[in-house]
Amino acid sequence: MNNANVRGARLRTIDITMIGLFCALNAVCAWISFPVAEIPITMQTFSVFLTLAVLGGMRGTIAISLYVALGAVGVPVFAGMRGGIGVLLGVTGGYIVGFIFSALVFWLITARLGNGIIVTALASVLGLIVCYAFGSLWFMAVYASGTGSIGLGAVLIKCVVPYLIPDAVKIALAVSVSGTLQKIMKNRAS
Repeated sequence: MNNANVRGARLRTIDITMIGLFCALNAVCAWISFPVAEIPITMQTFSVFLTLAVLGGMRGTIAISLYVALGAVGVPVFAGMRGGIGVLLGVTGGYIVGFIFSALVFWLITARLGNGIIVTALASVLGLIVCYAFGSLWFMAVYASGTGSIGLGAVLIKCVVPYLIPDAVKIALAVSVSGTLQKIMKNRAS
């Protein structure tokens, strides 16, 4: 086996390891929560966008999708150490599933525009907006089927507005920390 094949195998192993590590980080950050009405404030937004900023669009999307899949099959990786398809089918499940769409948006933007700090920040903000939109529509649909209809304005006041500033701070922190983590990973991989 030549050196190129050995290096390729090593990188694949590193990719799998990093995907698993960041999947676990998402779970730990989801467990760090502060109750604020129905949807707790967690460090999950930080970990999702840190995952994307450090691993990139493809590997980050895989890590986030794996995290959601683990939770769906019952591994207690969501806020409150909960897991199971019931969590995803509940009123707040759309925000968790929305992280996958955030990752896809991030991947699309960074694949087209690169991964500089401005692009990473923009891709993160747009990804979060997609997550808010998907989660809010999901909330409305599930709420309507169980309790009765609820207007978009009420959902935004309840599920988005209280989280705007904390999520902006978490994205800023994720983007600022990501460069240092990327350098550390690059040095370890070589």
